[in-house]
Amino acid sequence: MTWMAWTAPTAIFFATIACLLLIFTLLAIKYPETPRRGILTIETTRGDRLFITLLGSAFINSGWLAMSDLPQWWALGICALYAAAVFRWV
Repeated sequence: MTWMAWTAPTAIFFATIACLLLIFTLLAIKYPETPRRGILTIETTRGDRLFITLLGSAFINSGWLAMSDLPQWWALGICALYAAAVFRWV
């Protein structure tokens, strides 16, 4: 795998995404969920909310890199708050 620069943070990122997908798959099998309507007025499941969270977090981190010189850890905190809001109200 010399074609890609695998650093520890990159590996941790992809491992975390893989673990999240595994956990959400197991949750869907063990505890089936009916879609619910939130503030977006569309029906969403846990998987939909995870996707919305990951997509929004990518935009938050990209914007943070483009517009701020502060440490990236602050963006991670904002992403955690965003994730909590998505899973609560969307």
